[in-house]
Amino acid sequence: MTFTELARPIFDRAIADYHLTDNVDTPIQNPYAAGTIEADLYRKSWIDTVQWHFEDIIRDPQIDPAAALVLKRRIDKSNQDRTDLVETIDSYFFTKYHCIVPQADATINTESPAWAIDRLSILALKIYHMHEQVQRTDASEEHRATCQKKLDVLLEQQVDLSTAIDQLLADIEAGRKWMKVYKQMKMYNDPSTNPVLYGCVSPSK
Repeated sequence: MTFTELARPIFDRAIADYHLTDNVDTPIQNPYAAGTIEADLYRKSWIDTVQWHFEDIIRDPQIDPAAALVLKRRIDKSNQDRTDLVETIDSYFFTKYHCIVPQADATINTESPAWAIDRLSILALKIYHMHEQVQRTDASEEHRATCQKKLDVLLEQQVDLSTAIDQLLADIEAGRKWMKVYKQMKMYNDPSTNPVLYGCVSPSK
């Protein structure tokens, strides 16, 4: 079994589990053992799914401004949780392959395995929700046909991205590629690096 063959059904399960209630306040009930890569993948998809619906809600033109601010804070935290989890998944790969000696001509990839898997998780959400649009009985035939074409492209992208991820992991394992884990070092969440938070710049300036 390739890694993406492991990951895709976990993403699909998390998305389906969320939609049992379709409520952003539903607590996660991770079915996988804590500390496993399966649990991390499930949590990754759950975070992405909740944030997908946060992004839908905040675009409501009638949303109360105070509620929108609260929701923006939740989106910010979700983004940080997502980034932290991607780094955790990359650490899993780094640990798994730390004994691999890169070949003399080994190259580093433009993105790490976990950031590619992040895109695979988002793609699973796009496929789920585009399929919903294809199945809508209250939409026009033209709308459904347009969405079917988009769905076909998304499914093709899923195959291509899965193939690329599995090839990257095979290359790392064979020493043809090597990887590093770079922390994102986001500055706006850090009170020591965001000037608004450490007081050097007035918020009203």
